[in-house]
Amino acid sequence: MENKPRLSFWQIWNMSFGFLGIQFGWGLQMANMSPIYKYLGADEANLPYLWLAGPLTGLLVQPIVGAMSDRTWTRLGRRRPFFLVGAILASICLILMPNSSAVWMAAGLLWIMDASINITMEPFRAFVGDKLPEEQRTLGFVMQSFFIGIGSTLANALPYILTFLGVVGIMQSGIPYSTLIAFIVGAVAFLGAVLWTVFTTDEYPPEDMEEFRRKQAEGNIVSNIFREIAEAVRDMPTTMKQLAIVQFFTWFALPFMWQYYGITVARHVFGAIDEKTELFRQGTEWGGVCFAVYNFVCFLVAFAIPPLAARIGRKGVHIVCLILGGLGLLSTALATNPYFLWLGMAGVGIAWASILSMPYVILAGAIRPERMGVYMGVFNLFIVIPQVFQNLLTPQIYKPLLGDNPLNAVMLGGLSLLAAAASVLIVNDVGARRIETSLPTETHVGG
Repeated sequence: MENKPRLSFWQIWNMSFGFLGIQFGWGLQMANMSPIYKYLGADEANLPYLWLAGPLTGLLVQPIVGAMSDRTWTRLGRRRPFFLVGAILASICLILMPNSSAVWMAAGLLWIMDASINITMEPFRAFVGDKLPEEQRTLGFVMQSFFIGIGSTLANALPYILTFLGVVGIMQSGIPYSTLIAFIVGAVAFLGAVLWTVFTTDEYPPEDMEEFRRKQAEGNIVSNIFREIAEAVRDMPTTMKQLAIVQFFTWFALPFMWQYYGITVARHVFGAIDEKTELFRQGTEWGGVCFAVYNFVCFLVAFAIPPLAARIGRKGVHIVCLILGGLGLLSTALATNPYFLWLGMAGVGIAWASILSMPYVILAGAIRPERMGVYMGVFNLFIVIPQVFQNLLTPQIYKPLLGDNPLNAVMLGGLSLLAAAASVLIVNDVGARRIETSLPTETHVGG
């Protein structure tokens, strides 16, 4: 539909609600996988290898799912079938993960879980482009950031909250019961939130259903999908190429935080010697609380981003936010008190709110609506490739260059976020220029 109707606030709320569940799954993973691996006996320098599941499954799954969803139409619509299948599989993996008895079992489950989450998540990005007119897309992506913040905050803090409420003890593997219960709650939240979006939101059918069916029936669907992905890469808009540089530095930075921040807190702030001490459990749980802080800040500031973007531009907002995130990670080196860490995490939370929205808003304004799914999938290559690079590089440099010190890994992540902020300057935001020249002044959410 060329002229999409404006949606109400609550319609945008419903179509984005599933992201609360998706991020509940991601949040549990980000805060707990490194401690789980350590409890099961993994070597610290090799943790990035064990985290390869996320970026590699994203690399393989997201472009394919994006292209497939563009070519799909069922009773549930175009994107919603993928939401549902991915959510069911991911929820099963969340229940099984803390019951892992060995590193190989946890790593295998992570591969399946990340593939499932990617199946659910990628069509959610295209959903905004499908449903919303240009002037409402910033709100649409920011609404996703809002729910990502809520879901992650709850997921990150849940093991600490359960311990505070009296859940104690560990399983035979060494994994705390608080982690086990948190993952079970996460499975229920993941599936429930996605079902809410599936049953409260409809989708626009193809404008020419007969032509759509004809294209569906043409040739081999697998070869057509790969040909479509190849054509999308070949015809990539200039704005998308420029955003690729920003995304590289951004997503090279973030894995350092996810993999090493909790261990850094345990070692340098709580003084834990190894993973067998009580201080290690306390420190890694506090690391989860710090992650909850940055996600809490994310959803607090999410709705401040659209008016700020209208004032200083979408690029300007993203630059400022990335700088605050980089400084937030660098400030970890100054922490001697656990509560000081919250200041740095506030900066990361502001950056996170922008990372989850601004690049997608800028991208959506530069691509054709009928190719929204495949380009959103291809765009995620610029998220997963730098993570793969980081995962493969870090074990090689962890001891010789980073001094076998998780704090230095977190610091390198902070420097990379500052480089991402500088690279935003080269991006041409064509969608913002189109809004300025073609839209009326009234841009409130329509009822």
